[in-house]
Amino acid sequence: METISENACFGGTQGVYTHRSESCDCDMTFGLFMPEEAQHGPVPLLWYLSGLTCTHENAMTKAGAQGWAADHGIAVVFPDTSPRGEGVADDEAYDLGQGAGFYVNATEAPWSKHFQMYDYITKDLTSVLFNAFALDETRQSITGHSMGGHGALTLAMREPGRFASVSAFSPICNPTGSDWGKKQFSAYLGSNEASWSAHDASALMAEKGFDGPMLIDTGTQDQFLDLLRPETLAEAAAKRRQQINFRMQPGYDHSYFFVSTFMEEHITFHAEALYA
Repeated sequence: METISENACFGGTQGVYTHRSESCDCDMTFGLFMPEEAQHGPVPLLWYLSGLTCTHENAMTKAGAQGWAADHGIAVVFPDTSPRGEGVADDEAYDLGQGAGFYVNATEAPWSKHFQMYDYITKDLTSVLFNAFALDETRQSITGHSMGGHGALTLAMREPGRFASVSAFSPICNPTGSDWGKKQFSAYLGSNEASWSAHDASALMAEKGFDGPMLIDTGTQDQFLDLLRPETLAEAAAKRRQQINFRMQPGYDHSYFFVSTFMEEHITFHAEALYA
């Protein structure tokens, strides 16, 4: 692992680091905020998964998470959204290829060589974080925005017992029923649609649910509502009687103005679960 930068931030440190990923077969970059409390022992970790077109940098600089995380003594990691670099497959469209990993393990060429984002998050980056930093592996929560909200929800339900809580900002809730999902899953996972449901939050809610608290915020003026399909997740959660706080926020869109507005509430929500 190499240090790209470290800056004092709300009494702690905002760092950017790069490391070799075996899963993605390339170098990967991530941001990590460590609160002041990490100087005295391991602290809880909140994962923040970003959306389409983003790198590690978008949420790190726009979401306003560090100040609220510092108040609760919580670390926040900002992974990249896809593999990058020379020889890594890409596409001219913004919603496929680099910047659009969808947090799945691709099985189809040319994507399968590098696009192993599920394993990257759950294995490679996890190993780096808990070996190199003062983080408490027994206290983790996860959140994300848009494609990253899809990632947060699916990882939380597919990795039972790992995360104390999960939240999402305007998540892609039903990718198997949306052009933000059908296109990418066809490319990454192939034409067998039966395999897609393992990466669909609404399908996973119906099948598994989540053993803990959930918080979902979506704006009523989100310009991508028809692609996000929040109603599918709400219906599945209601049928399952899942513990969930599902909120449609009046007037808000899909931007980081929306995310930053409700970031304090999301971090407080996770802090309550992490310190329970």
